Amino acid sequence: MTPEASTEIPLPKDGILTPDALRDSKMRERLSAPAVSLFLKLTDLWQLSVDDRRALAGDISRPTYHNWRNGKVGTLTRDQLERVSLVLGIQKGLRTLFSDDASATRWFTNPNHDLPFGGLSPLQRALRGSIDDLYAVRRYLDAWRGVK
Repeated sequence: MTPEASTEIPLPKDGILTPDALRDSKMRERLSAPAVSLFLKLTDLWQLSVDDRRALAGDISRPTYHNWRNGKVGTLTRDQLERVSLVLGIQKGLRTLFSDDASATRWFTNPNHDLPFGGLSPLQRALRGSIDDLYAVRRYLDAWRGVK
């Protein structure tokens, strides 16, 4: 089998994609459908509105969102894949830090006066729309977990 025909995702030993991996359109195409599936399941769990889901995904259009819902997923952009990765990382942090979903949801949806949130809930911060807002929530949870 030639390298071009391979369906495997080449990963280094630590299992983390290299920073340049998402520049490869074939890699993005391979990751897109599973990423959207996970994103939709997670936003269902969080009970987000369609507009909130669209904001987290980078202000995608309503037709694009509904196509995703109906299983019509094209190749995501690097930005969209990074956003999905950040959302998944936020959920991982919540699951690690809280013993139950109710406690995690309460923390995630209640106002927080720590510096990154300024009185907004972590969810409200994430929903502001910038990828930097998603990074801020993810970094906060990672720091709380002691992850560098």
